[in-house]
Amino acid sequence: AAKALHVTQPTVSIQLKELAQTIGEPLFEPLGRGISLTQAGELLLETIDEVALCWQGFEAKLAQMHGLLGGRLKIAAVTTAEYFVPDLIGPFAHAHPGVDIELAIENRDRVVARLQNGTDDIVVMMMPPKDMDLVQMPFLDNPLVVVAPSVHHLNQTRRRSIPLARLADERWLMREQGSGTRMAAEQHFSKAGFAPRIAMSLGSNEALKHAVAAGLGLSVISMLAITSIAQNTKSNIKKDIDEPLCILPIAGFPIQRVWYACWRKDRALSVAAKQFINHLGQNAHKKIR
Repeated sequence: AAKALHVTQPTVSIQLKELAQTIGEPLFEPLGRGISLTQAGELLLETIDEVALCWQGFEAKLAQMHGLLGGRLKIAAVTTAEYFVPDLIGPFAHAHPGVDIELAIENRDRVVARLQNGTDDIVVMMMPPKDMDLVQMPFLDNPLVVVAPSVHHLNQTRRRSIPLARLADERWLMREQGSGTRMAAEQHFSKAGFAPRIAMSLGSNEALKHAVAAGLGLSVISMLAITSIAQNTKSNIKKDIDEPLCILPIAGFPIQRVWYACWRKDRALSVAAKQFINHLGQNAHKKIR
């Protein structure tokens, strides 16, 4: 905390101690080798979040008084979304220079945690949690494909559809547990009665792409991670992907998924967030039909 705030550790300790004395309740309690919030600490955190949201709304209304769209916009996105979210934010930022935009790219578990904590205005993910009361707006197709190194023997076949069973002896490289891509792939494999021989789990799409290109195995990956969004059409798939990789025509693939912009129903959207949602619906590269 001290490092994030650019102050010394004793300064943080003193301020927390003074805050607890002012409130009249302890804010932390020991938990193993660490600490956790007490009930009073949890209530204080909720109150601070509410105050921050009120202040954000005040800033937005103040900007509107001057005819400008201002304030802050906080967006969190899962790692695969890093291939297209900046392209969506760019035009919005140019059109609304008064908006201070923060973009966090995290794995799915961390994005879900941020959603639970109300850290961001909007999150972008493929598989929103089912146990949260969310508004979910689909805005972009996210086909998942099977990729192999270009020299793979199945890339030479002329068959238009290769049975999934032919890949039973292949090594599979997957995203880490909890990844939306891995969850979607495992659900698909389970329905097909297919048990992939998982040889390695990797924490990023870039690591997966390099590992596949090196011949370490096959993988399921978002087409958006290996092709240009603007050129993401069936006629361009093979010539636009990274040269060391190929998309195998496996039966049952692509797995058709979509990207969602999500926000909590119990949190009012700021003016900037509402404007970005409108921008997202109007300017997504490929709208959901």
